[in-house]
Amino acid sequence: MKAYLYILMNYLAHAYLSFDNPDILTGNMISDFVKGNKKLDFAIGIQNGIMLHRAIDEFTDNHPATKQAKEFFKKDYRLYAGAFVDIVYDHFLALDKNEFANDEALKLFASKTYQKLENYSAIFPERFGRYFEYMKTQDWLYSYRHTTFIERSFEGLTKRATYITDWKMACNVFNENYDPLRNCYAHFFKELKVFSFNRFSQLLNT
Repeated sequence: MKAYLYILMNYLAHAYLSFDNPDILTGNMISDFVKGNKKLDFAIGIQNGIMLHRAIDEFTDNHPATKQAKEFFKKDYRLYAGAFVDIVYDHFLALDKNEFANDEALKLFASKTYQKLENYSAIFPERFGRYFEYMKTQDWLYSYRHTTFIERSFEGLTKRATYITDWKMACNVFNENYDPLRNCYAHFFKELKVFSFNRFSQLLNT
């Protein structure tokens, strides 16, 4: 299977919003591959990361800026609009100089993230283990900064989706509405970061 078929979610945001905690990072990254109470199979630190991931997703989905961003994709992609927006948000996060001062800062963050996750590879769900190999070798976390990578991610999402087939339309939507989508990200991410850190702190103190 081609690597681009795996690129589906906003891995960069979930990694970044783990606040350098390896257990939280691992749970945050594997959460979509751990259904329901299967989280109880993992150590408490990993469980906290899974719960943080779910809280981030809920906050993101319900934020007014996200709802506005989804409108750009809704006409052509309906229920999948949110998945496209997640990928777009990671692109703007990768370019956000308030979070990554320069290209090297993003590169270093990506490298350290892969190293931390490597230490937990023995407990990865099987599917995430396959994803992680591509993520690491192709440096996905850094590559979100490139529009070509975002377009490959759109293609991967479309090929794995049930009811949609045309990924090029998503590329057109992204390119034609680049600035408005960036504005949605700008209105959203600062609030998400504050929310995520507060939830992170609560989980560590329970």
